[in-house]
Formats: sequence, C-alpha cells, structure tokens
Amino acid sequence: MTQPLLPCDGHPYLRAASAGIRHHTRAASASPADRVHLDALHAHLTTLHQFLDRLSEAARPPHPAAGRHLATAHTRLWQAAAAVHDAFHLLPVADETSAETECHPERLPEGPPVLTICQRHLAAGHVIRRKTTPSDLNTPLHGHTTPCSQ
Repeated sequence: MTQPLLPCDGHPYLRAASAGIRHHTRAASASPADRVHLDALHAHLTTLHQFLDRLSEAARPPHPAAGRHLATAHTRLWQAAAAVHDAFHLLPVADETSAETECHPERLPEGPPVLTICQRHLAAGHVIRRKTTPSDLNTPLHGHTTPCSQ
C-alpha cells in the first residue's frame, strides 16, 4: 500500500512519481510492453539519472563513501536506461497507417517520437561519459558488495 502524503513531507513529488510507477507496474500486467511505455520509462530513468548525478556531486565532498555509492547507483541507472533504449528499438513499430499513430515531424518541435528517445539518450550519455570510464559502464552488478552484505 502507498503511504499517505504527510503535511511535513519534504519530497511530495518523489512520492507521487513513485506512486505513478507503482500504478503502471500493476497496470502493465494487463497489457504488453509497447514503445510508448518504454519511451515514458526511459524519460523517467534519465530524469532519475540527472537527479542522482546532482545528489552524488553534493554528497561526495562531505560524505565520500555515500557519494561513491550514489555514483555507483548513477552508473547502474544509466545501464538500465540504455537497456530500455535498446528494448525500445527492438519492439515493432505500431501500425503506421492509423491516423492516431502516424508521425508528423513538422507538428512536433522536438522531432518524431522515435528520435525523441534517442536525443534524450544521447544527452544522458554525454553526461555519464564525462564522469565515468567505459569499463565502469560495462561492469556488471555482480560482485558489488553493499554495507549490509559485508
């Protein structure tokens, strides 16, 4: 069950975003994954990626260990976003003969939807590559120890 928002809650938008993700998780069992859902999920992951980037930068000087863990989470979140991006391109395109799904790039200032996810992914990739080595980006999660497992 979701916890009610408290009047003194300092992070109501994060709670609302989490509630939205929980709602879509429950609803996803009734419908298969499609490009629209993966695009929205990718947008959410890249926004979380930016948020974790800022948190890790703020935490690193006063709390180096916490900053390192947040930086690791930042990398893992990038890996998740990259996997969602790849899955998006592997799903079949919806019926393009339908008027509702027909792409009209001239009507969209950001370009066709298939390019929006790529533009977002490239922007997030630029940030992660400035701060992370390629070997870190390709490191699997296995073997990572947490304070609870030590």
